Amino acid sequence: MTDTTSPALATALAYYQAWTSHDLDRAMSYIADDIVCDAPVGRLEGTAAYRDFMGPFVQIVTGSAMIAAFGDDKTALIMYDTETVPVKSAPGAECVTVKDGKITYNRFVFDRAPFDAAR
Repeated sequence: MTDTTSPALATALAYYQAWTSHDLDRAMSYIADDIVCDAPVGRLEGTAAYRDFMGPFVQIVTGSAMIAAFGDDKTALIMYDTETVPVKSAPGAECVTVKDGKITYNRFVFDRAPFDAAR
């Protein structure tokens, strides 16, 4: 279920649409300069670290399906299943904090098991 009247959700969905369309530059336009991201690889700070984290993944994405998306004025949660070159199903979720149309914090969760099994 999605409610795009939520300002945070609108930003999260625009960001998701951009990176799943292989447009990393557009996706990064929704990321605050001082982004903090907690991901399975550890804490990332700043746009350079975030771009380095997302760039390789964006290149191997071949498809994505939204599972659910919810949000309010400041926070949004999106859950999706991506298809990538090495694996058919790589589920993930992002809980983001948004301020002035930019994602300032991202708690990024994804299942690494399919990638480990593909190696």
